[in-house]
Amino acid sequence: MSKPIYVLNGPNLNLLGEREPEIYGYDTLADIEVRCAARAAQAGMTIDFRQTNFEGEIVEAVHEARRKACGIVINPAGLSFFSVSLLDALKSFAGPKVEVHLTNIHQREPLYHHSLISKTAHAVIAGAGAFGYEIAIDALVHRLVAKAA
Repeated sequence: MSKPIYVLNGPNLNLLGEREPEIYGYDTLADIEVRCAARAAQAGMTIDFRQTNFEGEIVEAVHEARRKACGIVINPAGLSFFSVSLLDALKSFAGPKVEVHLTNIHQREPLYHHSLISKTAHAVIAGAGAFGYEIAIDALVHRLVAKAA
């Protein structure tokens, strides 16, 4: 595949490894990026890895992905639970989308139980920690290969 996988990360994920590591783990976002790139490379693919604390920027990244990406792995973080704008943007992306959450959102406070973004995701990985990103890359690649066959 010539187009990269976009790996998009929402608000506060730049603080991974520092912010509540007992909940979110000790891996940094840079650690996760390295592992995602390696996992994609095993399948002969590349990634475009981004993080933003601003809803409009992640929406713009999804719009850009419509032309430039083969698929999207997204950890929308807090935007998962209230961003209709991000949901609508993701609906406009025709390729596969995998939503990732470091924690099992269904074991957390009720506020975290219902992700709007899940409505458009082909798969949701929750509770696998930083390893969930690698699972998401695998799931996305599998879907792309199956679609091409």
